[in-house]
Amino acid sequence: MDRLAELQNRLGYQFRDEKLLRLALTHPSVAHEQNAPAPHNQRLEFLGDAVLGVVLTQQLYEKFPDADEGALTKSRAKLVNASSLSEHGRALNLGAHLNLSRGEENTGGRERASTLSDAFEAVLGAIFLDGGFAVARDFILREFSAKFDEVGLLPGIENPKGELQEFLQARSATAPEYQLIAANGADHDRDFECAVLHEGAELARGRGKSKKAAEMAAAVTALKKLHDNAAA
Repeated sequence: MDRLAELQNRLGYQFRDEKLLRLALTHPSVAHEQNAPAPHNQRLEFLGDAVLGVVLTQQLYEKFPDADEGALTKSRAKLVNASSLSEHGRALNLGAHLNLSRGEENTGGRERASTLSDAFEAVLGAIFLDGGFAVARDFILREFSAKFDEVGLLPGIENPKGELQEFLQARSATAPEYQLIAANGADHDRDFECAVLHEGAELARGRGKSKKAAEMAAAVTALKKLHDNAAA
């Protein structure tokens, strides 16, 4: 299997025009090295960034109907910051497929977070041009399904596990504990259930597409219950 076919399998999308994918993987340093105009991925990056913003904004709007603009904006920023996007690029192994200048190659460009982030957006832009908006949207939702569980479970709570620990330790020296209750589904589509306990008593349970997301969901539910009980 050639390298582009391997990458397309990881993307879950087969390009009709592979030139678009090659362009998405071409770093601007190639043009600089040639000291002459040459096509590179910055225009596709610009396009991918716009498509990503539209899809994630709609998803957040629908997922959190009670969240205000500020909370939605904050949640979206967590999803699309350079660190988050570089994680997606690294998970897809985009660095191994990049077309770089010798200088960029020699200075670790294949693993540079900004390069991987840009390449991820460029690949998304290429998928949009090649397959249309619905295909690009499906790709984005697959890529970000676990992140939606982790980021913005309850907009306004920045760190639910940390906030729960602070709430409990203001009343007790014992820290909360998390237990994995169940993990079901195929490897590529796992569903986790976790419980949070305090001093041996179960406070709440949560579900998510990762163990971390399930723990955070449990913490959010526990915080809601504790705050409701305190207000009663």
